[in-house]
Amino acid sequence: MGHNIDEIDRAILRTLQINAAQSVDDISVQVNLSRNACWRRIKTLEQAGVIKGRVTLVDPAKVGAPLSAMVLIRTNAHDPKWMAAFQATLHAFPEIVGAYRMTGDLDYVLRVRVADVPAYDAFYKRLTSRISVSDISASFVMEEIKDTTAVPL
Repeated sequence: MGHNIDEIDRAILRTLQINAAQSVDDISVQVNLSRNACWRRIKTLEQAGVIKGRVTLVDPAKVGAPLSAMVLIRTNAHDPKWMAAFQATLHAFPEIVGAYRMTGDLDYVLRVRVADVPAYDAFYKRLTSRISVSDISASFVMEEIKDTTAVPL
């Protein structure tokens, strides 16, 4: 189901991406639209699946997961059974905050959040005991220069 997004919808989406906890009254003022019209547009965007949900962004360091790692995976297995088991495994690990199937030399990249290197090592051992891969390596993030959930509009 497609949804044509106009400039007012884009303004609403930009505003919500900055702070989804704002009241409809506050959003309507920012996008120069009446409260009811703004509410209707938000509901339409939700029903069309443009707005997938509203979340609270948590500071990883303040909840014990300050270390971010990019886990690079290569595999020789690409059959449907392995892929289903791999995906189920990824969903079972809360430390994995992003998982991407790639083009090029890598097959998958995982974004992982853990407390420290020993916690990563424990994660690594649990992960590799559940799935078979031909190569796995990790790079630890030294500095997060830009990390956003906002989609460019």
